[in-house]
Amino acid sequence: MNIVENFRASLNRSQDVVDGMIARHNGHLGATAMADCSISLPLAGSGWPEPLPLAAKIDPDPYPLDALPDTIQAAVEEVQGYVKAPVALVASSALGALSLACQAHIDVARDDYLQGPTSLFILTIADSGERKSTCDGFFMETVHQYQDEQTNLKKSEMEDYRAALAAWKAEYNGVETAIRDAAKQTRNDKRIDKLKTDLMQLEYEKPIAPRIPRLLYADATPESLALNLATGWPSAGIISSEAGSVLGSHGMTKDSIQRNLTLLNILWDGGELSVDRKTTVSFIVRDARLTIYLQIQEAALRDFLIKSGVLARGVGFLARFLVAWPESTQGTRWYSAPPESWPRLSVFNQRLSEILNHPVSINEDGGLMPAMSELSPDAKAAWVNFSDEIEDLLGNGGELYDVRDVASKTADNAARLAALFQMFEHGAGAVSLDNMKRASTIVAWHLAESRRFFGELALPLEVADAVRLDTWLIDHCRRGSTHIVARRDAQRLGKVRTKDRLDAAIAILTELNRVEVKKHCGRVDIYVNPALLEKPS
Repeated sequence: MNIVENFRASLNRSQDVVDGMIARHNGHLGATAMADCSISLPLAGSGWPEPLPLAAKIDPDPYPLDALPDTIQAAVEEVQGYVKAPVALVASSALGALSLACQAHIDVARDDYLQGPTSLFILTIADSGERKSTCDGFFMETVHQYQDEQTNLKKSEMEDYRAALAAWKAEYNGVETAIRDAAKQTRNDKRIDKLKTDLMQLEYEKPIAPRIPRLLYADATPESLALNLATGWPSAGIISSEAGSVLGSHGMTKDSIQRNLTLLNILWDGGELSVDRKTTVSFIVRDARLTIYLQIQEAALRDFLIKSGVLARGVGFLARFLVAWPESTQGTRWYSAPPESWPRLSVFNQRLSEILNHPVSINEDGGLMPAMSELSPDAKAAWVNFSDEIEDLLGNGGELYDVRDVASKTADNAARLAALFQMFEHGAGAVSLDNMKRASTIVAWHLAESRRFFGELALPLEVADAVRLDTWLIDHCRRGSTHIVARRDAQRLGKVRTKDRLDAAIAILTELNRVEVKKHCGRVDIYVNPALLEKPS
């Protein structure tokens, strides 16, 4: 099977489960009252019925770690072995660093007209405490070092600029004052004309700030980021382990969200954007590059989607992201001492440092001039096949119809990632067939993750609540080595905290033989089917 055939088979298996769950929900799972809690329950191992599958509770496919180039794969495995975060999260940290380091140096051409950036937008949906900050610390360390080194190298140049700017401001203010004074006195047109000419000349002589690489942003508004890209360094990354503060910032209010999402879309496309301001200087962003790598909690992402309405998907913002929704590893991350050295990570970081320190080509307007990386003939043929196969799944009734916004960007992301792999391994040049295959495998996995997540969003509320409750119950029981959870703890600590919605979710899980409920002396306990708690072999 090729990449797309494997992907299609996975989608068909997922759809069978979803269809069955929706049918059961529409048939006889609509009850909102909790099942009779007074029944006697079998204990673990004493004859529980087989648990039935739950809609979007489809186990994700393993992250295709083998598809990463050897050096990147080795670094990811080394970090994951110590941090024990989900593999997809660790790999996404590596790809975020890769995109940020390379985007200023290369663009990618799929053909003579389909050309654009190699920048990636990556979104990992994970609970707090999954150690994304720790992973970023390993993979972004080189970026931080480069940024600090460049700031120090430009320190004296920046001091000279500040002094020159202060002198310029004093002279400029002096001419402004002279014009005002002259206007108050007996009109002397010749003198005022001379002062106006001096003022205009000073505008041309205003000192220009040195361009100092600033690559990392966490909580800047899209507009302030755009200003820095236009007037400062034209390559940057929004890297945040708390993306709720980014997507929920004042830059994403009801009045500004469409403008700012559109701005970020244009930056992903590598397009040109004019920002007009009433009270301050207007500016144009062109030939700039932006990487985004965010981790966000599921609840915060759902809140953002609710607040943004149809905008986040309607304007294609989320469609541009490589989405990962990995299962938590919390509760299984037993301590291990850090290794004495990090030979594989060091190789990765050394290569990243070489790329970062390679001179960046910048034009006279301050925009980037990346080299163009083309697809080799066999890579081009593989990319066309991948693109056409994805397109074939987008039609009405196709497996990808519900995520056609995301799927329509998948081939573009495959070309971007393949060019990044090529740059990392060999420098700018034609993309090989091997790197195209690797990139296509990885973006196909991310597409399946998008479909898994957005598929759950489209479920009836009761089923979506049941999915969230089921996930929490299983995780809670595995951590506590038990199969019994007090109902009040499920409501107090879990992800479904409204009484009526919790009752409806429990009723659905009961019908599916995933839980039973027992009431004894005023206490209500939820018993989880022990088969759900068995670790996969």
